[in-house]
Amino acid sequence: MSDLVIALFLVTGLVFGLLTYSRRHLFGEGHPDRYADPQDGLNGRLFWITVCTFLWPLQLVSGLHGLWRVRSSRRP
Repeated sequence: MSDLVIALFLVTGLVFGLLTYSRRHLFGEGHPDRYADPQDGLNGRLFWITVCTFLWPLQLVSGLHGLWRVRSSRRP
């Protein structure tokens, strides 16, 4: 049973990493332009997916905070 839980955790993180790569600026202090570094390519995507695979709960919380920060700065 624990093997299934661990596998689901890792698969969820992998999918989370794939889905959030283009919005990774919300999860930290990175540049908001998703095309900021054209040399990033596959290595950047693999690094992001690897980080999210193991740390997706923390990434989710920081992403919600980043989204809140962006939306509150847009208010007049």
